Amino acid sequence: MCFAKFFQTKEMYFFIEKLNFKSALWAFIALVPFWLNNAKGQEVYHSKVWSPDLGNGYYKNPIIFADYSDPDAIRVGDDYYLVASSFDAIPGLPILHSKDLINWSIVSHALLKQPPYDVFDKPQHGNGAWAPSIRYHNKEFYIYYPDPDFGIYMVKSKSIKGTWSKPLLVEKGKGIIDPCPFWDDNGKAYLVHAFAGSRAGIKSILVIQEMNKEGTRIINDGQIVYDGHQHDPTVEGPKLYKRNGYYYIFAPAGGVPTGWQLVLRSKNIYGPYQRRIVMDQGSTNINGPHQGAWVTTQTGENWFIHFQDRGIYGRVTCLEPMNWIKDWPVIGVDKDGDGKGEPVETFKKPNVGKLYPVNNPQESDEFNSSKLGIQWQWQANAKPYWYFMDSAMGCIRLYSFQNTDSSSVNNLWNTPNLLLQKFPAESFQIDTKVTFHPNPDIQNEKAGIVIMGMSYADLAIQSKTGGNYLVYTTCINAVDNLPEKEKEIKKLNNNTIYLRVKVFKGGTCSFGYSEDGSKFQYLPEKFQAVLGKWIGAKMGLFCTRDSKINDSGYMDVDYFRINKLSN
Repeated sequence: MCFAKFFQTKEMYFFIEKLNFKSALWAFIALVPFWLNNAKGQEVYHSKVWSPDLGNGYYKNPIIFADYSDPDAIRVGDDYYLVASSFDAIPGLPILHSKDLINWSIVSHALLKQPPYDVFDKPQHGNGAWAPSIRYHNKEFYIYYPDPDFGIYMVKSKSIKGTWSKPLLVEKGKGIIDPCPFWDDNGKAYLVHAFAGSRAGIKSILVIQEMNKEGTRIINDGQIVYDGHQHDPTVEGPKLYKRNGYYYIFAPAGGVPTGWQLVLRSKNIYGPYQRRIVMDQGSTNINGPHQGAWVTTQTGENWFIHFQDRGIYGRVTCLEPMNWIKDWPVIGVDKDGDGKGEPVETFKKPNVGKLYPVNNPQESDEFNSSKLGIQWQWQANAKPYWYFMDSAMGCIRLYSFQNTDSSSVNNLWNTPNLLLQKFPAESFQIDTKVTFHPNPDIQNEKAGIVIMGMSYADLAIQSKTGGNYLVYTTCINAVDNLPEKEKEIKKLNNNTIYLRVKVFKGGTCSFGYSEDGSKFQYLPEKFQAVLGKWIGAKMGLFCTRDSKINDSGYMDVDYFRINKLSN
């Protein structure tokens, strides 16, 4: 057991000592899985900025305050798995695991390199892996995902943490999106999907096609099973299920930030389908509650996972109770009994038969491992010479890389070697310690911390004539390839510096630095974080240069820590 996990366990012992006997007994029961998980080497991470588990048998939404958009989820035995879209970020198709639908951790990625490789070796903002679906069939995990420019791909693996197969193009075509496979009782396999108007020239329709039994290719032209133009514009993201002789299509409609959750049902897989809205925003602050997955617990409870668009934070993940009434699902709380629910802000945790400890998606990184932390992603297919995990020194070494793409020389927007992760809460603080070793034969190598989106800001060390300088850079509308604006802060006396970003509610960012790690100076400028393309703002690290040379400088990063805002 590593020291951090041992320390967490000791803290829990001290906590139990302060409780009365009855409370201590319940705490002990709840912590048994924690100790067992640690004994098995399963990582446990406690976020300091967001946790949905309220510790009293209830939870709050969102269950994941991070941009895991377009979620789909399944239960296999006592384990729940969730997959989300990843667009051009690599590794892609993140897979999260939970024991109770509340406490999640990142356990794998199904896409280590995205095809076509010559395309995704460069950033392709907003393109790539759109809304996926995950299923468990014949003792294998299947993930189908769409690339709106190339078609429907499938990857599979016998182990969720194992090696996933290379993407197989199941159906070639433009604008075919949001696929979901379904294996029927008679052994036939089907695929339901939608269309992206930006590529296909049509949208708001759902199509079902038959696949071969292996799920590796489409074997008929299929047919439209629902046209949402009149009542459900932008219907997409379908998920196909079967219950009590009915085929059900769960689908979002009405658009990402303001839509509703639609359910269709029919006794025949090709329809005709009856329609019902089963959840919308209602009187709550949870806008556009839709697109997700129906899951059942081991005890027979029904739950629905969906996203909520939170602007610069991306599409966060929420969980709603679900009930079946006269063979129609009702999602959330139906206050007036009309069959249409609204989201919950807090609710009793799912009954999964056991109690499990708090566990959250990974954020902070001490870089003590020989492998890159599972929370990190690059802006394109990664190259092995971008970084080195120096576990002996306890740091990650980022090598400067020259972006030779002539269309993006002005800024970082199309720089592939940005190491990024998602915003984890409404407000938080980033702290990192970096040491810069520029190549002495060139100038303008630059390395530091960045808040990334269609506009971005960074605080970095830059090599110039006469030494290393701390520089603050902003690029408004970087998506339009506009140039950066750079401000020189000061000449540095040494090559090690502590960098900090305070992110306030709403995404206002304050950059600061320290040369001794204790006394911080904050820049007077404030930066407003901005969305990426179909994603929330991100935070991370970079190391670049603008010169071609036979060797690179590098930046050693000691840690990247996420904490609550300091005073």
